[in-house]
Amino acid sequence: MSTVSSGGVRLKRDSLGLSQIIASTLANIAPAMSFFFGFGLIVSGAGVGAPLTILVAMVVILFLTNTLAQFSKYRPSTGSFVTFIGMAFGPAAGAAASLFVVTGYCIAAASVVVISGGWAATTLQTFLHINIPWQVLSIIATAIVGVLVARGIGLSTTWAAIFFYFELALLLIGAVIMLVVNHASISLAPLTIASVTGGWKGIGLGFPLAIYLFIGWENSAMLAEETTDPRRNVPRALITGTLSIGILYMFLAFATETAFKNNLAAISNSTIPFVDAFKASAAGLLIVAYLAGVTSIFSSLIGLTNAQARILFNSSREGLLPEFFGKVHPQHRTPHSAMWAFIVVALLIVLGFGTLDNIDPVTLFGDTGTMGTIPVVVTYLLTNIALPVYMLRYHRNEFSAVKHLIIPLLGTAFMLFPLWGLVQPGQPAPFNIYPYAALGLFVLSLIYGAILAKRNPDLVQRIGSYVADEEY
Repeated sequence: MSTVSSGGVRLKRDSLGLSQIIASTLANIAPAMSFFFGFGLIVSGAGVGAPLTILVAMVVILFLTNTLAQFSKYRPSTGSFVTFIGMAFGPAAGAAASLFVVTGYCIAAASVVVISGGWAATTLQTFLHINIPWQVLSIIATAIVGVLVARGIGLSTTWAAIFFYFELALLLIGAVIMLVVNHASISLAPLTIASVTGGWKGIGLGFPLAIYLFIGWENSAMLAEETTDPRRNVPRALITGTLSIGILYMFLAFATETAFKNNLAAISNSTIPFVDAFKASAAGLLIVAYLAGVTSIFSSLIGLTNAQARILFNSSREGLLPEFFGKVHPQHRTPHSAMWAFIVVALLIVLGFGTLDNIDPVTLFGDTGTMGTIPVVVTYLLTNIALPVYMLRYHRNEFSAVKHLIIPLLGTAFMLFPLWGLVQPGQPAPFNIYPYAALGLFVLSLIYGAILAKRNPDLVQRIGSYVADEEY
């Protein structure tokens, strides 16, 4: 395949090891933030057997990690989904995917930006009785993260890891305290199918919500160019991160339900079950749960900006998006233009809707998270379908029916459930308009891709031309 000159647009090689990209992935997933706001909804669908629903979701995400792992073994790329879709289906598809998924990621990132200010404001008010507008705190968090990620992948990833492991320690301390205080209520009920409301049907109801707990699992694939031995380490990070976070979620779910004495009604009526359970178990240590939330959100903001902005950067340097986003800082070797643009646009979305429309942080978190997730999930599905096409086009002699066809198709089939949950008719406003907005974005992206491919015949050589571990 023809390549383009890498010139001065290569990122800093061998900056990250396996442990660092795993930490970045886990930070991006943000277990405290995801579990705090998602677990109650899962219980409302699956009942006390919610941990089993989380287990099923983990297995399905592992199907998806297989797809990125296989792609990363053959052509590790910072472009991730865009590169893989473009190489399988052609330049028009790649250009369309770049606009579609980058927009989705940016809207989804706005949910983390808004909750960074909202949760910090609540924490300051609850424990220090200090009132600072959440918008101000969101701006401060965005500025700090922007400076960190622009100054170097090693520096920002180290801070993301520090915040994540602090968050992890706090979550585990909280869960253990709940189990110790409520040891008389410990039982295996949450781990039995009999505790799932409606049996397997209940797992199906809770499954789409459980899938969202894992969003961010793909983080390490986007860091391929700066990772040592990416063909080996990226697949390992994808699998290790998914397994680790799934096990953690199941433990947190078990501890939370034990603290509620497996009372379905009480859990369902709680806005943030983990926090309420911890408050009932050790009210004097409630700050632990709130600090876990603060560090979770901050580490997630670092992790997602580092990873997702790199898709914008790579799409730009390969000619799929405007050239401005493809710049590399001469000293820090970071895609600083793409990262600043990505996180500032996410902040502007937050300030626009949160201030002008006077939407509270928790509501805006749900709105932007839902809208942004639709394009991301569709991109997951398209990448699954792209894997067998790619293998047959470029590596036919290594094609495996199981790894390159059956598992991706199973992953695609299972992911239709959470996608349907996002787009099904009859949802309350404003969620009922998000599917149409996503469809409009998809059509616009297809038109954009077709026009760009027609105007630039050399795109077929440019897509996938920056392989993470190759020199030119």
